[in-house]
Amino acid sequence: MTAASHLNDLALPPLAAIRARIARAAALAGRKAADVTLVAISKTRPAEAIMPLIGEGQRVFGENRVQEAQAKWPALIEAHPDIRLHLVGQLQSNKAEDAVRLFDAIHSLDRPSLLHALARAMDKAGRRVPLFVQVNIGAEDQKGGCAIADVPGLLSEARAADLPVEGLMCVPPAGIEAAPFFALLGKIAADNGLSGLSMGMSEDFETAVMLGATHVRIGSALFGARAG
Repeated sequence: MTAASHLNDLALPPLAAIRARIARAAALAGRKAADVTLVAISKTRPAEAIMPLIGEGQRVFGENRVQEAQAKWPALIEAHPDIRLHLVGQLQSNKAEDAVRLFDAIHSLDRPSLLHALARAMDKAGRRVPLFVQVNIGAEDQKGGCAIADVPGLLSEARAADLPVEGLMCVPPAGIEAAPFFALLGKIAADNGLSGLSMGMSEDFETAVMLGATHVRIGSALFGARAG
């Protein structure tokens, strides 16, 4: 980023600045900004903090917890029916039905038991919700996600259950360069015939866009740091 670009971004509202940065990163990679979906991560944010972004035209939002989303979003969606809500946090199998009813995409498919719960929930609802398989890209014990070696098997089960897997999702290890992990996720996706890549957050989304991200999940850069 040039110094002039950085100064221009500082003069813009956060949403416009993020969109400009996505567009620049996409152009550097020979991509179109329209090919990258900005998922505004609104977890823990009250409706009054979300409404200004809706007013500026943002329509795709991400939540971590089904229960929080159920309390916050129905009224907002009723007022703005074109909003699309993505679940980006870990999902318990017993919440699969609620998730399928409320969300328009789920980024956290990571195990067969959840796969089967989602298949039952989608059959019951008569609705197919796009899924991303969450990959534990850094093989971190403390993180959720499917092991890299297990991705082909989980995808095979999902396809057998007629589940619409759109792509892969990852959260790279903190504190080290994210690019190799994004590149690895892209390779795994390509090897398995997938084009969707949910990767990149506030601190590294430009790198993710240059490495093929189709969805970037941005919270603090839009809303500011969370209290506490």
